[in-house]
Amino acid sequence: MRWLAVALALIPLPAWSEFFTLKGHGGPIMGIATAPDGRIATASFDNSVGLWSDQMPEWLEGHEAAVNSVVFNGTAIYSAGDDFTLRRWPGGEVVGQHKGKIVGLAASKTHVATASWDGTIGLWPVDGSAPQMLGPTGGGVNAVVFSQDGTRLFSAGVDGSLREWDVASGQETRRVVEHGFGINELALNEQDGWIAYGAVDGVTRIRDLSTDEERDFTLDRRPILALALSPDRSLLAVGDGEGYIMVIDTVDWRIAQDFRATLRGPVWALAFSADGQNIHAGGIDEAMYSWPVAALRDQEQMAASEPSFLKDPDQMSNGERQFARKCSICHSLTPDGQRRAGPTLYEVFGRQAGTLPGYFYSETLQDSDIIWNDETINALFDEGPDHYIPGSKMPMQRITQEQDRDDLIAFLRRATVDPN
Repeated sequence: MRWLAVALALIPLPAWSEFFTLKGHGGPIMGIATAPDGRIATASFDNSVGLWSDQMPEWLEGHEAAVNSVVFNGTAIYSAGDDFTLRRWPGGEVVGQHKGKIVGLAASKTHVATASWDGTIGLWPVDGSAPQMLGPTGGGVNAVVFSQDGTRLFSAGVDGSLREWDVASGQETRRVVEHGFGINELALNEQDGWIAYGAVDGVTRIRDLSTDEERDFTLDRRPILALALSPDRSLLAVGDGEGYIMVIDTVDWRIAQDFRATLRGPVWALAFSADGQNIHAGGIDEAMYSWPVAALRDQEQMAASEPSFLKDPDQMSNGERQFARKCSICHSLTPDGQRRAGPTLYEVFGRQAGTLPGYFYSETLQDSDIIWNDETINALFDEGPDHYIPGSKMPMQRITQEQDRDDLIAFLRRATVDPN
């Protein structure tokens, strides 16, 4: 691994204040974190974390489902996702487990906090001592953020509550906000005494933690899916479901910029560069985009090319349409697999399930005796993966119409063979 680190150091990332992209993931970018030394970590739907010191990442593999969040804590990298696990890198050791997907992370010097849709918050000591579970809160938890000294934790959930917790005791000490609609994102500026929250109804507000007064920057766009505070605390970036990035000047309290960042789809992830000169963003595009803060509108937008799962259905045969809707976000049809979340379907007919070299399968499929053919693929979508292969990583979905299944199989027969 040392040679890889040396090689990566030879080709640095573009200088901050320049536009650039980081390409290599096989699925949408769900989370972004930056380290003080300039490294960038990206969490993706393709089940992996990319660690970027240049344009060629180190891939951190081990998650068995989409990775939603990633964070640096000064000594390690932590990631979490739809497989309910919290992992520490290097190594990928599972250091925490929930009963539902983990959608948010925060790190202090002593703990990593996890926000889970099982309704609880995990507090995982970095020294490996016994964890503590906060809650249940009565609904899924979407976001967590530590105070600067790590003694307090703020959480936001689908019940619309913004809560403050005492880390030492694990007790809720304050209900900061009761919004009524789910709160998705938080950004804490403790030095200046405020916390920002973004909600499913599009609300973007900044609340003074001493007076409870609020500044409202809500626009007619929803939901809010990402918040990021610049290192100098002068800018707050807001990403929404309609593909915009709004930048709020937190000194003069005005909207400094409002930029259509993606031609289609949402902005799922935001982070400022270590020096605050760039905004990094992720969405349905498989690349991370980074724009100079001072010139957001002067650069290209995300998702300029259309993912297969968003193509016009009228331009496809029924079989290709079924593949685009049900399969293409996780599976490619090419030999290299394109780093998708699932194994490539190239030459899938006649292949034993769980045997494609180089792909990390769940234990269920590693021991499977299924041979993929017309009958087994039909059964997979007739019954649904959760019934046909219980315990696999495949999402729960069915194709209920027999003709649709027949057309999909016919399309795969044509599209997965070696053209030579």
